[in-house]
Amino acid sequence: MRQRSVRSLVVLLILFLGGIGLLFTRPDVIPGLTSRAANTWVVDIDNWRRTPYERVVLSPYDFSVDRDLGQLPLAIGAWKGQEVPVTNIEVFILLEPEQLVQRKYTLPDGRYVWLSLIASRRARSFHPTEICYISDGWQTSVESEEVPLEQGSIRALRVDAVKDSWRHLVLYFYVWPDAARDLGRGVVMFKVTAPLWEDEEQTLQLEKDFIREFFTQVLR
Repeated sequence: MRQRSVRSLVVLLILFLGGIGLLFTRPDVIPGLTSRAANTWVVDIDNWRRTPYERVVLSPYDFSVDRDLGQLPLAIGAWKGQEVPVTNIEVFILLEPEQLVQRKYTLPDGRYVWLSLIASRRARSFHPTEICYISDGWQTSVESEEVPLEQGSIRALRVDAVKDSWRHLVLYFYVWPDAARDLGRGVVMFKVTAPLWEDEEQTLQLEKDFIREFFTQVLR
């Protein structure tokens, strides 16, 4: 009887240790990758259809629509952020987003970018960024742009918008919880906008450096 009890305890101990092993090898924490990686997300440049640029990426942040995106930190690396009030009430009426975050992030040298996050489970909440510029009289061009991460790279849609003496460069893409891309679980549009700093190349580099603070590595 005593030997049987000892065997039972050994079996339970093995199962317990095995469970701990599963916890440390769950898919959102992958051994051998940077410790900053905490969550996996699927990103793509189109929210209506899959493109060859769809990638699974790692991020230290949670972009779940069920979470308050306003909890994303205002201090990220050397960047210091501040909330920018959304004064255009038509955005809420027409798009009906579940969440809309708008911030300005500034570096110590004074250069800055704007971060816009739109989170929703409704298809009507999303439209190409250039539409807003065109409706306000800007001239735009659109193409895809490679964004290198710590490992691998993703693609963003790049919008070049010009009006009078103003020029904005925009990089944006969409973020899903997984490869199913189920709208019912929500999707987030991640958009970075900057005025022209010195020249086009340096401005784009600034935006890519900022994106790398949020997304670190490509898995596939």
